[in-house]
Amino acid sequence: MSGFLAENGEAKRESRENRELSRNCKPPLFRQAEYHWTSNPRRCLMRRRKPGDLPADNYNGNAFASKAIVKMFLNYSFFRLLRPTAIALNGKPTKYNNIMNWKEEYKRKVSKPEEAIKDIHDGDCVVLGHAAAVPKVVPHAMAEHCEDYNDVLIFHMTTLGDNELLHPRCYGHFRHVSNFLSGNSRDAVNHLEGDFFPAYFHDVPGMIGDEIPCDVAVFQATPPNEEGYCSLGVSCDYALAAIRRARSVIIETNELMPFTYGNVMIHVSQIDHIIPCAYQLPELHSDAPSEVEMAIGRNCASLVVDGSTLQLGIGAIPNAVLNELTDKNDLGIHSEMFSDGVAELMKRGNINGSRKTLHKGKVVATFIMGSRELYDFADGNEDIELYPVDYTNDPIIIAQQYRMVSINSCLEVDLMGQVASESIGMRQYSGIGGQIDFIRGASMAREGRSIIAMPSTAAGGTISRIKPFLTPGSAVSTTRNDINYLVTEYGIARLKGRTLKHRAEDLIRIAHPDYRPMLIEEYERRFQCKYTE
Repeated sequence: MSGFLAENGEAKRESRENRELSRNCKPPLFRQAEYHWTSNPRRCLMRRRKPGDLPADNYNGNAFASKAIVKMFLNYSFFRLLRPTAIALNGKPTKYNNIMNWKEEYKRKVSKPEEAIKDIHDGDCVVLGHAAAVPKVVPHAMAEHCEDYNDVLIFHMTTLGDNELLHPRCYGHFRHVSNFLSGNSRDAVNHLEGDFFPAYFHDVPGMIGDEIPCDVAVFQATPPNEEGYCSLGVSCDYALAAIRRARSVIIETNELMPFTYGNVMIHVSQIDHIIPCAYQLPELHSDAPSEVEMAIGRNCASLVVDGSTLQLGIGAIPNAVLNELTDKNDLGIHSEMFSDGVAELMKRGNINGSRKTLHKGKVVATFIMGSRELYDFADGNEDIELYPVDYTNDPIIIAQQYRMVSINSCLEVDLMGQVASESIGMRQYSGIGGQIDFIRGASMAREGRSIIAMPSTAAGGTISRIKPFLTPGSAVSTTRNDINYLVTEYGIARLKGRTLKHRAEDLIRIAHPDYRPMLIEEYERRFQCKYTE
C-alpha cells in the first residue's frame, strides 16, 4: 500500500509546485495566525485576534511572534500554515483585489456534475470530503459514468450514508484508499478493491499532495456569504490542505450545510467548479446507553473534575459519560469531533469553556457528526469553532489545555496494558484516528489524564475484551507505555507507573467475573505466584 502511494506521490510531486504557482485564480496568501473570520451566520468580517483565540501565551497585537506561532511555522509546511484569503500588510488586512467581482466569477464557475467530473482523468487521485460532509452529487455522477474511468484512486476516511463509489459496479474503475475504515468501506477493502494505510489523523493534511496524491478535491460547503466566502460546515479536518494542493477543486454548495466558524472558509476564487445543491446531511444516531454503558459512564465521570477540558468520540459510551456530567461545572471541549451530547451540556451551561487555556469560551473540534438537531445547533453558532485536524489533534496544542481529559474506546486489551482499537486479528476494522494524538497530548497536559473505556465483554458476553494476549495479528494502537486509565463497568484500573504484575492484577479486578478464572490462570503461570484479591 505504502509503495503504491509513494509511487503515485513521486509521479505527482514533480509538477505540484509549478501547478500551484500557475493557478492565477488564487488570491494572495496571508498568515492565518494573525486574523480570523467572525460575524453573524451569513456574513464574514475580519478582525484582529484576541488573546485566547490562538494558543499564544505572549500575544503581541502588532507582531506575529508567539511561541505557538513559531512552533506552527517550524513544524508545519509553508502551505499548511498559510491560508489563501487575504494578505496582511503593515498590520492591516488587504482583501483580495477581485473580491467585488466574486458574483460574476461564481456564475462562470457554476457547473453541472457531468461537466465537473471531466476534470478527473485516468490515473488521477480524488480526495473526498469526510464524515457527514461527504459530497453526494459529484460521487453519484462519477458512479453513473464509472465505465469511463480506469485506475482512479479515491482517498477518503469515514463516509456517512450511501457512498455510491463503493458499490460493486464501480469495482475495477475506482480504487479506494483510507487510513480509517467505516461500515461501507470495509467491504471494498475485504474485496481487495481498496487499501488501508496506518496514519495518525493529525498527519493527514501534511501527507496530502505528497504521500497522498491530490489531483482533484471534491468537498461540500455552504453557499457563499456576502463577501464570496463559503464555510466548510461540519467537517474541516483535511479539506483546506486538499483544496490548496489539488489541480481542480469541485465544491458542492449545499444550501442545507450549517455555516460554522473557525478556520473553515474558502473563497469562490479558490474553486474551479461550483455545484449548487440542497440535500440533508447524513445523520448518525446513537442508541440509548445500556446498563453496562451507564456504569462505564459513571466510572469515567468520576475521573472528571470541574474545569476539565474534554475530548470524546461518538457512540453509546461517550453519550453515557456526558449524561453523568450534569453535576460538573465549567467544562470545556477540545476534541477531534463531537456529537449531540455535547450540545445538550452546552445548553445546560455545564460546558462553557470558561476555564480553558486555549480558545476560552469556545467548543473546538475538527468535525461534527450526529443528528439534524445537532447540525441546526451548530449553524451560525459562534461558540463552536472548527479547525484543521493538524491543529486540533496536535499533541503539543492539546497539552496546553489545563486538566485535559481524553476518553476513547477500544476493541481489546491484554494483561500488559497493550490496547487494540483498530483491528481484530488481521482484519482491519477502523483506524487509529486521533486516539494517540489525544492520549499523548493529555498525558503532557497539567493535571491531564487519558481514559480508555470499554465493556468487559463482546459478542453478547461470549468474549472477554481483557485477554491474556491480544488476538494474533491485532495491531497495537495504544502501547503499554502510553496507557493511563482503563475503565469497564466493573471499575477503574490506573495502569500508568504500575509494574506488569500489578497491571495484570488491576485488570483482572475489572474484568467480567466469568472470565477472571482464565485470566488468573495466566497470571499465576506468568508470575509464578498465587493471585489474591
